[in-house]
Amino acid sequence: MRLNSIRPANLALCAMLALSTGAVPALAQEAANPNITVVGTMPADPATLPAGPDIKGTIVARNGSKIKVTAPDGSSSVITLTDVTQVKASGGLFGGKKGKFTIDSLLNGLPVTVKTRQAADGLYASQVTFKAGDHKTAMMIQQGTAQGFAEQSAQTEALRSRMGDIDKYNIKSTTNVYFDTGKWALSPSARSELCAAAAQAGTNENALMLVVGYTDSVGDEDYNQTLSEKRAGAVINYLQQACKWKPYRMLTPTGMAESDPLADNETPEGRAQNRRVSVNVLVSKALDVE
Repeated sequence: MRLNSIRPANLALCAMLALSTGAVPALAQEAANPNITVVGTMPADPATLPAGPDIKGTIVARNGSKIKVTAPDGSSSVITLTDVTQVKASGGLFGGKKGKFTIDSLLNGLPVTVKTRQAADGLYASQVTFKAGDHKTAMMIQQGTAQGFAEQSAQTEALRSRMGDIDKYNIKSTTNVYFDTGKWALSPSARSELCAAAAQAGTNENALMLVVGYTDSVGDEDYNQTLSEKRAGAVINYLQQACKWKPYRMLTPTGMAESDPLADNETPEGRAQNRRVSVNVLVSKALDVE
């Protein structure tokens, strides 16, 4: 396990804290998200479309009627919600505006299973299911920690310049796990290090985690942005599923592509250090009694 103290150059981490701690209006999740591209027009009757794949993962972004779902393997799917999309939780089935759950209940951070229909312009959701307990956790993430999911690719420079709330936290430790070129699969050593970091952080009931993914400089900007998000997603899923880290103790995750390299991207050794995900353990200064 490698522990690094925070460096002034790590502006991306500072920026994410600014977004993670501020009060985020409920409509923020509906803001335009550059990770989702709206194309085509909605079919007149989605029920007439052929069945598509079942998508299982976590909602990581929302743009109007579209959601982005990231699977445990790091792959992502953009799915369109319609007026006839059914939302099911804890044995109850509700469609449209009837019942307790509607498409408005589909929050960032919510693990879901989506039955889809396949159209020429993408996937449409016929049914979305989730556990009531997971929905409660997603509400805690949204309301209790006042977090929103950042607009990422197009907002990288803006994120780097927002540092206002960094002084509200003490950074207790940073664990970096590393990846092969173009990959987001976790190595056995990375898995061990992640659970060790979670176990250590878990001894402090006030500890939170901030996960940030990075790449080296190989590849274009869009590719590296997507790759860094997949790496961060893989780490978050493993921390929550295997290491039992509670979702409501996770601050806003993001991918920062090749920003803030730890080493020189001109050498193979330097690029290897930059292909990483940083797991930062933080405690509010108001709660840090150590």
